[in-house]
Amino acid sequence: MSTARHGLSFSPTTYARWNPLRRHCRSFHLRAGLLEDLRARGFVADITRPAQLESEVQKQPQTVYLGVDPTARSLHVGHLVPFLCLLHFQLRGHQIIPLIGGATGLIGDPSGRSTERPLSARETIEYNVGQLTQGINKFFARAMDYAEKRLPPSNTRIAPPNIQNNLTWLKDLNLLEFLRTVGFHSRVNTMLARDSVSARLASQQGISFTEFTYQLLQAYDFLTLHRTLGCTIQLGGSDQWGNIIAGVELINRANSAPGSPEGAIEKGFGITTPLLTTASGQKFGKSAGNAVSLNEKDTSVFDFYQFFLRSSDADIGRYLKMFTLLPLEQVESVMKAHIETPETRAAQRLLAEEVTELVHGKDGLARAQLATKILYERDISAARANDVVAALRGNPVLHLCDASEVLEVPLTKLAATFRLTASNSAARQLVTSKGYYLNNVPVSDVHQKLSSADLIDGRLAFLRAGSQKVAVVVLK
Repeated sequence: MSTARHGLSFSPTTYARWNPLRRHCRSFHLRAGLLEDLRARGFVADITRPAQLESEVQKQPQTVYLGVDPTARSLHVGHLVPFLCLLHFQLRGHQIIPLIGGATGLIGDPSGRSTERPLSARETIEYNVGQLTQGINKFFARAMDYAEKRLPPSNTRIAPPNIQNNLTWLKDLNLLEFLRTVGFHSRVNTMLARDSVSARLASQQGISFTEFTYQLLQAYDFLTLHRTLGCTIQLGGSDQWGNIIAGVELINRANSAPGSPEGAIEKGFGITTPLLTTASGQKFGKSAGNAVSLNEKDTSVFDFYQFFLRSSDADIGRYLKMFTLLPLEQVESVMKAHIETPETRAAQRLLAEEVTELVHGKDGLARAQLATKILYERDISAARANDVVAALRGNPVLHLCDASEVLEVPLTKLAATFRLTASNSAARQLVTSKGYYLNNVPVSDVHQKLSSADLIDGRLAFLRAGSQKVAVVVLK
């Protein structure tokens, strides 16, 4: 028996984490075709048989899958592009399958790499699979909350994501079955011509047989999902085009009747999303070598919010189309105002608010906004310790201390302790130049100590060196 509220129904297999989806959410932008909408938002890099695919998705709900490599425990902002593309399918009533590569992650995908990928330990992959499963469920649950507030109601049935792990079917696959099922339908000359393979063959290092066969395992994933769950569409980043085509070809050949031409029965489709870079050419989501994570344990909500708030004027239009569910007409209006008064950065603020609520929920957005207010506004006298701790949780500027560690300690020593300055002497020089602040008031005495009278709300002290370096001290 399905669960329904406000006209939106969900299957009885709904995950416990999902909340029997009590939502009334319309399918997305029905005025335009799905592919037309995805193109308008910048989600499509390549697509197989677009006219036929558009016809199929308009005719009846499809099953769509997106593969996730478990080399890390968390999704990062680079995953937002394919995952939001997948969300658009879900909002139109299609079944989505996020597939975690618990088996293929043990091998390594050569796509987009010039060197051999190091093999990961089984324990690491197993742990990452568990963490990613939780993260993906949380992402789509919050995405539904976000969509509910922005899309008009309809009776479209929206099913929860059906998360799969390819270790389920690959762990028992023997070599003979693999050769008969996959090897028979695969052409070595085609495999050698794939960009991911040919580039490595031309390199000094070459490519191992392990990585060479990766495309066949990914193709087998598509075939398995097609046969067991009726999956017809695979999504992926543009570096996955060759692997996706391998799966489409395997499905089509496996579906061909004996004696008929290869591809006579075409059942598989592929869509790739662009690998996003900033206007300056930097890989999207990479900052000083570190990916911006969707997991609050790895990237604080405040830092996540600030990442999008810092988006350049050249990028903001693309990001609003891709990373929000705002109508395109509204995005155009926002960008028109932005061009006239870019100094207000209203478009960047809107983007940061939308994406933070999408990924971290209303509570996460509220904490990010509070943290921004705490760290960048001058009047902090009304701050409350519990709110500050909640807002800055996971941020390195937050320091929870015992009273004995900080009270009656020279402020110059605290500056060095909390790495606001390189040393006590550097802190004293900063005091002399009026560049060291306690609760946004310049420190004038190099011998001044932190006293209980300085604490806001009886527990808080804000130390700042210059305009950027901040330490928020909270007594336990």
